[in-house]
Amino acid sequence: MTTAATQAFSGVFPIAPTPFTDTGDLDPDGMRRVLECMVDQDVDGICILANYSEQFLLSDDERTTLLELSIKHVAGRVPVIVTCSHFSTRLAVERARQAEKAGAQMLMLMPPYHGATLRAEHLGMFEHFARIAESVSIPLMLQDAPLSGVTLSVPVLVKLAKEVPQVRYFKIEVPGAAAKLRGLIEAGGAAIVGPFDGEESITLMADLDAGATGTMPSALRPDLIKPILALHRAGKRAQAAAAYARILPLINFENRQCGLRATKTVMAEGKVIKSDAVRHPLERMHPATKAGLLELVSEVKPLAARWGR
Repeated sequence: MTTAATQAFSGVFPIAPTPFTDTGDLDPDGMRRVLECMVDQDVDGICILANYSEQFLLSDDERTTLLELSIKHVAGRVPVIVTCSHFSTRLAVERARQAEKAGAQMLMLMPPYHGATLRAEHLGMFEHFARIAESVSIPLMLQDAPLSGVTLSVPVLVKLAKEVPQVRYFKIEVPGAAAKLRGLIEAGGAAIVGPFDGEESITLMADLDAGATGTMPSALRPDLIKPILALHRAGKRAQAAAAYARILPLINFENRQCGLRATKTVMAEGKVIKSDAVRHPLERMHPATKAGLLELVSEVKPLAARWGR
């Protein structure tokens, strides 16, 4: 299939967490509240079933439940990106088709990998993305993150963008992200429709300076990140930098001390969800870490920390 012309996606596209009960079951009502809170945060889009959604701890049936519930609840108010990564090209294609049929407006995928050492060869990786692209008519975002263990050079990314028509968006969250984004934009030109960063927006200002048009943080404080993009886009860089500096301690603490548990902890504190449970073998946050997180949250007051109160 080929992609019809669509609007270019940009702005703040946070990752939705997957809420569980204290016994580890899915919490569908909690998921609806998470999505509603994110819409109220004035996000530009929502990404589901990503690594920060604990996708690696979900069964196929649970994935289907969350996919259908999320797209139905969002109901077109913002675009929904669905992560479809899998080492198997066949299963990734099935996930992609299912997501498009449900109403996804973009797919996000990592390069095919499994465990610490199993990787696709260069040609296999290209064919992986090409087959997925041929199976759907919506855009693909390639996630370039250390977790995959796959080194994706700028020439490789540009080649993918130019040879696989639907690969137009790139989430760059590797060391030196700004330099990579700048090189990607310069070398890829019009083929690079959506250069995004990620990793909780921890390098956001440098990445915006390099030409990033979007960011994919957690759902902890997108309401505080969106004004930074607006100020930067308007040429008010000093004001953008000041707004970013205000929330950077929280971003750093989330990124270095908490990981995916941070959003759940804050949303539980804000009565968005009933439990901050993560699935075993992950463990809940240590009380001292939680106290440090909530201290920083109290200073900047993101909506997620007060939405349900």
